[in-house]
Amino acid sequence: MTDNALIIRSVDKFRGKTQVLKAIDLAVAPGERVALLGHNGAGKSTLIKMILGQTSIDGGDISIGGAKPGRTVARAKTAFLPESVNFHPTLTGHEQLTLFASLSVRDLPDIDALLDRVGLAEASNNRIATYSKGMRQRLGLAQVLLGQPTVALLDEPTSGLDPISRQDLYAIIDELAAQGTAVLIASHALTEVEAQTDRIAILRKGIKVADDTLDNLSRGAGLPTRMRILVQDGQADQIAMATGGTRINGASVELYCDAGQKMQELRRIAAMGDVVADIELTPPRLEDLYRHYSTGGQT
Repeated sequence: MTDNALIIRSVDKFRGKTQVLKAIDLAVAPGERVALLGHNGAGKSTLIKMILGQTSIDGGDISIGGAKPGRTVARAKTAFLPESVNFHPTLTGHEQLTLFASLSVRDLPDIDALLDRVGLAEASNNRIATYSKGMRQRLGLAQVLLGQPTVALLDEPTSGLDPISRQDLYAIIDELAAQGTAVLIASHALTEVEAQTDRIAILRKGIKVADDTLDNLSRGAGLPTRMRILVQDGQADQIAMATGGTRINGASVELYCDAGQKMQELRRIAAMGDVVADIELTPPRLEDLYRHYSTGGQT
């Protein structure tokens, strides 16, 4: 635990008599990308505010590179990108980023190169009032890139971005991680974080109900693998009856099997001969796992 950039130990938070976070343990190592998932009201935003020192901790402890949230050292080590970023509308992107740099880092970086990296080179001298939501999000990402933060907190970072910009953003997140920054991403974009993070943590009603790699979460959930059998013309009914599957159309049959029975099912289907044209396997996706863990296993 001492080698982790962000350490959250047994953290509790109350609003009045209501406990909104209960005994949360979470650690993010340097260079690790962790997705923080949960329904609205699960406690994600509250936890991020506690890491930032904006909300008090009612129990437990948080450490950012060895410093407590809210301390000058912790603020210097932490970069934050909120879902909706707001900047001074009369400043240009270049002026705003230069101002942030003068306040946060000793050696002024190459502002033009940084704006180019986030796709704002052509708009760098335009007033922020003319920026779209996606452009403001890009400027916020450029702010995150200032210096070399120990921890980067990204709250719905792809909000307002088009598909290409989303890919660019995750490429930059990869660069941050490669430089040793611990990245915590709160997001509802499950398909994105499934492919772009190292670990998944899920909150449910203020309790951490999952925290592991996607493969380990899949094994722990025990969800079935979907098998779709593509069959020769006119053979769907025969295959559905033989396998106990469901005919999807005249050309395929769908069935589910436990992970431990996958090879046995494959051998059984392959033994049916030329009537089987192909077999498609779809393991549980993050959406399935999220539904499983966030509903207490009631899928």
